[in-house]
Amino acid sequence: MAKILQSVTVFLIVILFTILLSSDISSANHETFSTRLSPSKLGLKKQKLTKLHFFFHDILSGPNPTAVRVAEATVTNKSSTLFGSVFVIDDPLTVGPEVNSTVIGKAQGIYSSASQSEIGLLMVLNFAFTEGKYNGSNLSVLGRNAVLSGVREFPIVGGSGLFRFARGYAKAKTYSFDLKTGNAVVEYNVYVFHY
Repeated sequence: MAKILQSVTVFLIVILFTILLSSDISSANHETFSTRLSPSKLGLKKQKLTKLHFFFHDILSGPNPTAVRVAEATVTNKSSTLFGSVFVIDDPLTVGPEVNSTVIGKAQGIYSSASQSEIGLLMVLNFAFTEGKYNGSNLSVLGRNAVLSGVREFPIVGGSGLFRFARGYAKAKTYSFDLKTGNAVVEYNVYVFHY
C-alpha cells in the first residue's frame, strides 16, 4: 500500500509540475512585443505648438571655450571646409545676443564638418533648458547646418520632460561671427509640437 501511495504521489507531482510548466510557457506565448496605448493612459493631454526664441553662443577661443575640437582627419589641414573635424559643445543658450544675457539652458552635443565642398556641419545636440517652465526639459536636434546660408533649418527629433513626444523644427540664423576667433552667436527660432 505504501508503494502505491508513493507512486501516486510521484505521479501527482509530475502532473502538477507539467501543468505549471505548460502554464508558464502558454503565458509566455501570450506576451506581446508591442501594445497600442491611448495617449490619455500616459497622462498626455492636448497637443500644443510652442515657439521658443534664444541665442546660441559657440565660443572656440579664450580660457573657457564652449566648443572644443576633439578630432580631425589628416586631410583637414588641406581642407578649406575643415572636412573631418569633430567638435564637442556645451554652448550657453541665452535670452539675448549678449554673452552676459540671461542663460536659459545649454546646447550640448557634437557637430562635425561633413562636406568637402562647403562648410556643412552635421549637428547632433540637445537643447537642455535650465530655467523657467522648461527647466529640466530637453529638445533633441539632428540635422545639416549649411553654415553660410542665411537661414538654416534643423529637425527636432524628440525631447524629454515637458517635451516628451516632441517634434518640430529649428530655424538658425547667424547673428555674429568673428573670423579671427571663430566665435559665433546664432539666433534660434524653434517651433515644436508637444503635449
